[in-house]
Amino acid sequence: MTASTPAPAPLLRPFTVAIPDSELEDLKLRLARTRWPDPETVPDWSQGVRLDHARSLVAYWEREYDWRRFESELNRFPQFLTEIDGLDIHVIHVRSTNPHAMPLILTHGWPGSIVEFLKLIGPLTDPVAFGGDVADSFDVVVPSLPGFGFSQKPTETGWDVTRIATAWTELMKRLGYTRWVAQGGDWGSVVTTALGVMQPEGLLGIHLNSPYAFPATLPDTLTREEQYAVDTLALYTGELGGANHLQGTKPETIGIALADSPAGQAAWIYDKFQSKTDNHGLAEDSLTADEILDAISLSWFTNSAASSARIYWENRGASMAGPRLTLPVAVTVFPRDIPLLPRSWIEDAYPHLVHYGEAAKGGHFAAFEQPEIMVSEIRAGLRSLRS
Repeated sequence: MTASTPAPAPLLRPFTVAIPDSELEDLKLRLARTRWPDPETVPDWSQGVRLDHARSLVAYWEREYDWRRFESELNRFPQFLTEIDGLDIHVIHVRSTNPHAMPLILTHGWPGSIVEFLKLIGPLTDPVAFGGDVADSFDVVVPSLPGFGFSQKPTETGWDVTRIATAWTELMKRLGYTRWVAQGGDWGSVVTTALGVMQPEGLLGIHLNSPYAFPATLPDTLTREEQYAVDTLALYTGELGGANHLQGTKPETIGIALADSPAGQAAWIYDKFQSKTDNHGLAEDSLTADEILDAISLSWFTNSAASSARIYWENRGASMAGPRLTLPVAVTVFPRDIPLLPRSWIEDAYPHLVHYGEAAKGGHFAAFEQPEIMVSEIRAGLRSLRS
């Protein structure tokens, strides 16, 4: 007799989102028992999320928000888990019916997730159905960053953006792509920039909506646009940088504080959407309450407050002075992004700039806030690389 050899596990394993009813019930009980602090002592948002707004969002989450609606939306897309560098990576992978489609990997940031890109998938993979040109078709790959969403949580240090970019390169090979492009904003922009530095075989170019292109040394005299970039960077790292600083120094403390409190998780993420979207005073001017809670719920049900926060800790030496890239780069600037860079600095950092776009509206979470504009800009920005 000879011993049989087990068949190797498939590289890509189908995945379906299915949160147990018991976890939904537990969430509602926790929300109903929230112990609230005293109200803020200022008439604005300078102390953080205003108590009345937090209570309203949490009440909606408890009584009206429908996770099953969002779960069904996710499960309409083909999803997979695949082990890369010791971690299971969750990925949405949608192929276009156009055999000449360009493969595109979209990378989210924090507190973002795959949620940001769901409205882009249809128009990118099937442009004709959305009034576009079949020549602009993409195969779309949307992975969850390690420690985010349904990707596995690292149990060791070292998962910086370079390691993530290396994993993304392996992911694209595993999906069978030999020529592809990449796009990202926020941390997704940092990962995509890391890909641009590495220039792995097959990467044709990248599109960024958060360009990290500050000069290493600032000019002695600044133009108005350059001064605005410096001012918005100061705002980004100062008044609006509380979450960045805490997650870059004490991610486990944050995780412990939020793992037991859905209201705390909601406030932590809501504050970021409030401060960095293109709104008229409320995050709900740019994103619906359901969209905000889709992002918050995904973080809550995957218990990823600590593991997602560690991307700041792992990359705490990073700066906004990005590297000079020599591959083709497309950039779209959204007017309420923070920080907001002048075109001159972007052109200096990316000598092979193939597209520069200025959107009419949108903020730091551009794909989430303005999916139609983002689709148009991705098409325009990467069109020249198809040849």
